[in-house]
Amino acid sequence: MKVSLIMTVLNEGPHIRRLFDSLVQQTRLPDEIVVCDGGSTDTTLAEIESYANRLPIRIVSAPGANISKGRNVAIAAAKFDIIVATDAGVRLEPHWLDTILAGFTDGSNSSKDPAMVAGFFRPDVEGPFETAMGATVLPALEDIDPVTFVPSSRSVAFTKQAWEAVGGYPEWLGFGEDVLYDLRIRDAFGPFGWAPDAIAHFQPRTSLKAFYKQYYNYSTGDGHGSLFALRHVIRYMTYLVGLPVGLYLIFGIHWAFIFACLIVAFFYVKTPLRRLRSLGQNLTWGEYTQAILWIPIIRVVGDVAKMVAYPIGLWMRFTDPPPTYTPPTSQA
Repeated sequence: MKVSLIMTVLNEGPHIRRLFDSLVQQTRLPDEIVVCDGGSTDTTLAEIESYANRLPIRIVSAPGANISKGRNVAIAAAKFDIIVATDAGVRLEPHWLDTILAGFTDGSNSSKDPAMVAGFFRPDVEGPFETAMGATVLPALEDIDPVTFVPSSRSVAFTKQAWEAVGGYPEWLGFGEDVLYDLRIRDAFGPFGWAPDAIAHFQPRTSLKAFYKQYYNYSTGDGHGSLFALRHVIRYMTYLVGLPVGLYLIFGIHWAFIFACLIVAFFYVKTPLRRLRSLGQNLTWGEYTQAILWIPIIRVVGDVAKMVAYPIGLWMRFTDPPPTYTPPTSQA
């Protein structure tokens, strides 16, 4: 099975070594690595080229490209029918490529092969804030239902045929592009393969400001791409209706409701607290306590970012509607 590994980069500098060091250590190397550079002005390309004697690297250039266009440019330039995608900011497990390719039966694009194989990802964290961030925003393996899981393009494989059939990554969508791309492939070709041990490690955001911006961008993409509308409606109802009513009853000293609010608050952070038990094993008790206190703050900041940004995304969809998409005939 011949495979092309693709990625996009832009001003990654020395940080790109984290990824390429992990690629050198793979138990099975890709047959080619196609890197699309979006116009880096730092040392990114020099850092990548320093691996050229150890890895089959090709660099293509697309100055100003967003991540969707960068991926499409890289895939179009790829020689092989199996495409594996990752991102510049990750570190891959040594058996990552071997494991994700095992999700394809024989790589011949036959009917018994899935069109896409979903890998997994885990947070690479240090200290109480990053640990709380990882526990709050990233699913643990036990949270995943393989039937409904939508993979990130930091750890995914698919056929070039499927990419062509759905029109590639949606270049009109600035954020959340991999979600829409995945859903189009699943609609056209059926369920994904599942490779939970094909793990990419990445560092979550290291400040509330960076986290707010990240979730603001994601939610803008949700609105623009018409994704997850019900989730956003539930969030608005919770904050804009439930919260004012709750405050009114609390300040009216309705003790039964206060007790109910405490129960709701517990369930609001229950899942992150469960994940924290695993992620926080190397923290001191003091750091663990800090992480617990960070979790509700991170949850609220993320929700506020989503509620602010989602209507902006909807407005973008109205003022700059996406191109008409005609789904291919199902090949599942």
